[in-house]
Parts: sequence; C-alpha cells; structure tokens
Amino acid sequence: MSGSINPALTSGTGNTTQPRAGATSGTATGAAAAGSTTGIGADFNTFLTLLTTQLQNQDPTNAMDANQMTQQLVQFASVEQQIKVNTNLERLLSVEQGNQLVSAAPLMGRVVEVESDRLAVQGGQAQLRLPAAGAARRAEISIQDSNGRVLRQAEVALGSTATNWSWDGRDANGAQLADGAYRFTVSGIRADNSTTPIQAGVLARATSVDRADGEVRLGLGALTVKFDKLRGLAAQ
Repeated sequence: MSGSINPALTSGTGNTTQPRAGATSGTATGAAAAGSTTGIGADFNTFLTLLTTQLQNQDPTNAMDANQMTQQLVQFASVEQQIKVNTNLERLLSVEQGNQLVSAAPLMGRVVEVESDRLAVQGGQAQLRLPAAGAARRAEISIQDSNGRVLRQAEVALGSTATNWSWDGRDANGAQLADGAYRFTVSGIRADNSTTPIQAGVLARATSVDRADGEVRLGLGALTVKFDKLRGLAAQ
C-alpha cells in the first residue's frame, strides 16, 4: 500500500500488532495533562503506533515511500505544534479576562459610557452622550420598544462640546415606562435639514460584571454589553 492505513488496523483481522500497555498509559497521561485538548494533540503516541504497525504489515512489493512517510510525520508534528500554540493562547486569553474582571470591580456603582444600540432606564432615568456639533447641528433621537414601536422622540441642539441628553423614561403620552433596556436611533441634522449619521454613547450606572461564553460582560441594570464596549467614565 502507498501511505494509507492498513485495513487490518480497523477491521480487527489480520496480523495486527496491538499497542503496548505502556503506550496506552502514556497517551492517557498526556490527555489528562492537556486538560480539555483532545484529538490529534493527545493521540500522537497512537499515531506513531499505527504508523509502526503499518510499516510492519505493508506489502514488501509496494512499500511506503520514505519521503511520503517523512511528510506524514512533519505534517502531524506541525499540527501538534499548532494545537499547543492555540492552547497557550486560550490560557493567555483566560488570564486576560480574569484581569478584566478585577479591573472592572472599581466601576461598580459608577456611571460609565458604553457603545450600544440600547439605552438603560435605571430608576426611571436614562442618558445619552451626544457628540459636539460638526456637520450636524442638531440630533434627532427616537426611542423604540422591542417590537420597534416608537415610544418617544426628541430633537436636541448640539453644542461646541459633547452634550448629555436625559430621558425621564416616559413615553409620548406621559406614561412612565418600566426600567429596562430600550432601543434607540440618533440622526444628525445639518443646517439645510439633511441628515447625517452621528454616534451617541450610552451613560448608565454599572451594576455587575461577569464572564460568560468566553467573554467579559458589563451589566448596566437591564442592559448588558461586552467589556470592550466601555468608552469612558462619567465625572463623579
């Protein structure tokens, strides 16, 4: 055969050399040391056992080419090294996320600015930070519920510096809405009344921080954002 695994290895028949007990034990120990890393990285000894068995049972008239065997070994070693690199990167990422959790602790109870398409109503109040006037002279704000129904609209003049806009959590009819996370859009209005996109930050009080699904998340009441969406701290 030319580079393929002998069928005897999988069929259970033929002159198949069984892996030694020591080799099996070594593989299990390696897998335990590698933690959650399994598969190719943990089965290197098994691969060598299969390759040795293949060489022992190959057809003498059609022996495996030495260059082909060398290429298999090199390719497998490269994959094993890549798995080790990925494992180390995952460990570094986990450490970095732990550092983010620690660094977020002083933020609890403070008003922070984050990037989000929803704002957080806390205690019947919510705030947006609008940019300084540029191409846009005014900002048109629209608040919607989860179904896209418009709850409140407002138009705010932009100043020479960033402007904070406060919402009392009431809809257009004056009804007080429950605390929660509400979607919003902001459009910039030029002097000629044409529109231009502008970016608004969300101001809210940090209430929690956790790590889930491999990411650190910051809780702002009912609003949850990734830690990398943090843009700044409001003055105390």
